[in-house]
Amino acid sequence: MASSAMARLPIYGLLLVFLFHSAAAFYLPGVAPQDFEERDLVTVKVNKLTSTKTQLPYNYYSLDYCRPPKIQDFAENLGEVLRGDRIENSPYQFEMMNDKLCRILCKKVITAKALKNFKEKIDNEYRVNMILDNLPVAEPRQRHGNGNTLKFYDRGFAVGLKFQDGKRYFIHNHLSFDVLYHPIGEGSARIVGFEVKPFSVKHKYDRWEDQKTKLSTCNANTKTYVSRSQDPQELLEDQEVIFTYDVSFQKSDIKWASRWDTYLLMTDDQIHWFSIINSLMIVLFLSGMVAMIMMRTLHRDISKYNQLDEEDLQEETGWKLVHGDVFRPPSNAGLLCVYVGTGVQFIGMTVITMIFALFGFLSPANRGGLMTAMLLLWVFMGLFAGYASSRLYKAFKGTDWKSNSMRTALIFPGSIFVIFFILNALIWGQKSSGAIPFGTMFVLMFLWFGISLPLVFVGSYFGYKKPAVDDPVRTNKIPRQIPEQAWYMSPVFSILIGGILPFGAVFIELFFILTSIWLNQFYYIFGFLFIVFLILVVTCAEITIVLCYFQLCSEDYHWWWRAYLTSGSSAIYLFLYATFYFFTKLDITKVVSGVLYFGYMIIISYSFFVLTGTIGFYACYWFVRVIYASVKID
Repeated sequence: MASSAMARLPIYGLLLVFLFHSAAAFYLPGVAPQDFEERDLVTVKVNKLTSTKTQLPYNYYSLDYCRPPKIQDFAENLGEVLRGDRIENSPYQFEMMNDKLCRILCKKVITAKALKNFKEKIDNEYRVNMILDNLPVAEPRQRHGNGNTLKFYDRGFAVGLKFQDGKRYFIHNHLSFDVLYHPIGEGSARIVGFEVKPFSVKHKYDRWEDQKTKLSTCNANTKTYVSRSQDPQELLEDQEVIFTYDVSFQKSDIKWASRWDTYLLMTDDQIHWFSIINSLMIVLFLSGMVAMIMMRTLHRDISKYNQLDEEDLQEETGWKLVHGDVFRPPSNAGLLCVYVGTGVQFIGMTVITMIFALFGFLSPANRGGLMTAMLLLWVFMGLFAGYASSRLYKAFKGTDWKSNSMRTALIFPGSIFVIFFILNALIWGQKSSGAIPFGTMFVLMFLWFGISLPLVFVGSYFGYKKPAVDDPVRTNKIPRQIPEQAWYMSPVFSILIGGILPFGAVFIELFFILTSIWLNQFYYIFGFLFIVFLILVVTCAEITIVLCYFQLCSEDYHWWWRAYLTSGSSAIYLFLYATFYFFTKLDITKVVSGVLYFGYMIIISYSFFVLTGTIGFYACYWFVRVIYASVKID
C-alpha cells in the first residue's frame, strides 16, 4: 500500500509542476526585460506553421527545414498547448549588434515527400512563426491614409509562393532579418522589434564547403545582396535548396515597454473606435428609453393596486392577478438550477478575467495566458456554481441536492467535452500540432473531476445548508388557468425577439473577436470589451424584465424558463452571424476545417447562451420579487 502511494507521488508532483507553470501565465504580466551585451549569442525559436485557410497548425519541423543538432522543446503553459503552439529551438543564431550577411544554414535535397508537403503548405497559404526574446517575427507593412503612413505587421512569413499558372512553386529559402534594439547603457541593449523579409533565391556556387561555401548570388565577402529580381528557387524533386539568412541590427527609439504597440496595430483602430462608440450610444439610448417606460408604467400600476378603497373594491387585473402562481416552481426545475449555476460560473470567470486583462496581466507577451486564466478561473468558479444552483434548488423545494450538484458539475462541461473530443479527433487525424496530447487531456480531466467537481459539491453543501429564500407572496395549491395569448405573446416569438437587442450590444465587437481568432490577429482592446460587456449585462437585464412584465400582464405566470431563454436566445443570432462571417470573410475550403470552425462556434454560442441567459434570469427574478413585494395582497 505504501509502495503504491510512493509510486503515485512523482505523477502528482509532475501534475502540480505543470499546473503551477500554467498558473504562472495567469498572474505574471509577461516576460521581464532582458538586457543583452554586444556579441551576446541570441537564438531564434521556431513556433507552429499557421494558415487562415485551414485553421490547422503544424509543427515547424514537419517541413524539411534546416534542423539544429538537437531539437529542444521549450516549456509551455496549458493555454499554449490548447492553442497548438509548439516552441522549439532553431539553427538561427545571432550575435547581438553584429550584422551578418548571407549566413548559410544548410543544403537540402528535396525529396518527393518533402516536395508534396511544401506544395500543400504553399497552396494553403501557411505562414512560418518564429520568436526572438519573446517577440514574434513579422513582415513590416505600410498603410496609407489621410496623408499619413502607418507601419503595421503581418505575423510570420509565407512558406513560399505559387506562380500565376498554378503549376510552379517557389520556396522562401533566404530570410533577411532586422532586429530593432534600444540602447540602455554602455554596450547594453534591449530587443524591441523582430522583422523579416523573405526571398526566394536560387543560390549558385562553384564548390560546396558547407558553411564556408562562397555563393555568387549572396556572398558575405563580396557584399553582394539578394533581390527579388534574381532567379527564384523553384521547388522540384531532387532539387538542391540552400537555406541562408541575413541579420541586421538597427537602433530604435522604441522603448521596451512599447515594443508590442506595432503588433497590436493589425486592425484599423479608427474603424474600431467609431464602431464601438456608435454601438455604445445606440444601445445606451435604447436602454434609457426602455428603463424610463418601465419606471413610469410600473409606478402607475403599483399606485393603482395599492389604492384600494374598502367601500369601492376593484377587481384584480393584470400582473397582480397571478400573484398566487407566479412563484410556482417550473417544469424541469432541476435543469434550470443547473444552467443558472453554470451561468454564475461563467459570469465569475468573465468578470475576473476582464479585470486581470484591464490591468495588463494577460498581455499578448503571455502566449496562452488568456486561455489559461479562463480555464483555471472556470475550474475554481465551480464553488459559486454549486452555491447558486443549490440555493435556487432549495427555493424550488428540491430535496436531492447531491444529484443536483452532480448534474451541475457534469451537464455543461460534459457536452462541451464531447464536442471538443470529436474536434480533437479530427485534428489528430490531420496530424496537426493542434491536437491535444494525452498528457494535456489528462490534466483537463483532472481539473474537471479533481478540482471543479469537488468545489461544486462544497458550494452546493453551503448553499443548501442556508434557509430557503422566502417568496413575497404565497403560492396557491391549485394552479390558475392561463387565458389564450395573443400571437405576439407566444413563447417562441417573444424569446426570439428578446435576443436581438443583447446581440446588437456585442455585434460590432464580435467582428473583431472573430477576426482575432480566425485570421491570426492579436486582440488586446480589453477596455472596449469591458464596456461592451457592461452594455450586454444592462440590455440582457432590461429586455428580459420588459418582456416578463408584458407576459405577467397577460396573466401568463410561466416566466421562469422564458426569462432564461429570452436573453439567452441572443446566442442564436451569434451563431447565425458566425455563419455569415464564415462565408463572407474566411477562405476555408477543406471540409475538416469547416467542421472545426462550426464546432468551435457551437461551443462559443452555447457558452454565450448560458452567460446571457443567467444574466436575464437573475434580473427577472429580482424584478418579480420586487414588484410583488410592493403591492398589498389580501
